[in-house]
Amino acid sequence: MAELTAPGPIPDSAGIREAVCIHTRKIFDSCRDKDCVEDLRVYPTASSQAVLDRAISLKAGRAELLYAYIDVEPMGFHRGFYTVDVRYFYRVTADAFVGAARPVSVCGLAVFDKRAILFGGEGSAKVFSSTMSVGELDSQEMVRTNLPTAVVDAVDPLILSMKLVDPCDRPSCDCCEGTDIPAAIAGCFPGELSTAGEGKRVYVTLGQFSIIRLERDAQLLIPAYDYCIPTKECPSSGGEEDPCAIFSKVQFPMEEFFPSNAPHANDEDRDCKPFCSCG
Repeated sequence: MAELTAPGPIPDSAGIREAVCIHTRKIFDSCRDKDCVEDLRVYPTASSQAVLDRAISLKAGRAELLYAYIDVEPMGFHRGFYTVDVRYFYRVTADAFVGAARPVSVCGLAVFDKRAILFGGEGSAKVFSSTMSVGELDSQEMVRTNLPTAVVDAVDPLILSMKLVDPCDRPSCDCCEGTDIPAAIAGCFPGELSTAGEGKRVYVTLGQFSIIRLERDAQLLIPAYDYCIPTKECPSSGGEEDPCAIFSKVQFPMEEFFPSNAPHANDEDRDCKPFCSCG
């Protein structure tokens, strides 16, 4: 057998054994962006709303990205291009100060909509595929269109600011009343969410980093060097090995004590075309 070549950079001396045809998802277009979402309304739980109505100030906690709903639609006037609409659902926490007592933890939901326009190619084929169901007769998938698939990579956002305001002092962009909250999202909170316009309100400004891309199934011809054979041995699950010997093989977590501050490469950003709303 020829000398094995591990995945990664290939030296010039490596020989290609054959050309193979694979079926995979090819990235047709992608963009990255960092959105500063200002004055995003937070819908607190009912118990949190009762605390906020008596609070005199807030201390920001953290924002957690719960889910991103993605919708892809073709652009009728620009063939091959698609709009990718993303709705982010966040769980936002904070500490509310009520008089001289200890702060009380509150939480709520925030929603942010974003739009990007990307190239995804053209295709009108109808796609059929057979799959196997364990314990059942083999069945075929229902026909699906040849639309590209949108993928969103995102991290938990940064809370840049948070403020507590009276109902009459709400920001101009506050069109979120009556927002339809999916049951799966509402189930992530300890109680029923309060979406009414009464009582004090919380507004948060978030910094969101994201990468959006359009992928399409494609058959690609690629060079093959050899079969990818694992070289690492499976670790033993038995209790025979000395636990101290196992611990001695673990590298010291230096970055946990001294975080790296190496600068990132200043690559030119490809901006998404944002569609800012308050959800």
